[in-house]
Amino acid sequence: MKGQGELILYLDYDGVLHHENVLWHPRIGAYLSAPDGFVLFQHAELLEELLEPYPEVRIVLSTSWVRRYGCSKTAKNLRPALRSRVIGATFHSRMDRETFAAAPRGMQVWADVVRRQPRDWLAVDDDYLHWPAWCRDKYIRTDEREGISAAPVLAEVRQKLSLMCGGGA
Repeated sequence: MKGQGELILYLDYDGVLHHENVLWHPRIGAYLSAPDGFVLFQHAELLEELLEPYPEVRIVLSTSWVRRYGCSKTAKNLRPALRSRVIGATFHSRMDRETFAAAPRGMQVWADVVRRQPRDWLAVDDDYLHWPAWCRDKYIRTDEREGISAAPVLAEVRQKLSLMCGGGA
């Protein structure tokens, strides 16, 4: 399985790369219902900058977008430098959709960690409910409005990426 023995960032979209209030419409697809100034993927460039010093970090998509659009189509929403890091998703088509969707995000990620067996990993997500105690140190809770751009979140992402990639604190 891709990612075995590698460094992985589990990436949610909503509440991480943009405001959390994303809706879907059959004709227009995903759109943001948020105050002025918020746009879809507004923090993608910031994530790209954060990961730039760490070319060995791979991305596994842990966003609900994958259940709607599939992994490849979901990854196409990312900037090319991020898209090239994507090696898969926590959900795949051989899984039961309802069972997967009923599991808390933390358990979805943990199940993928068990399957994929990365060398180390981090997860960025605004969904903080029911993360297993044994993986909370790998979890970075983002601000549901400001995503990874919120100052304390940004500092935590920088610190944990550096630690994961062997750069110390």
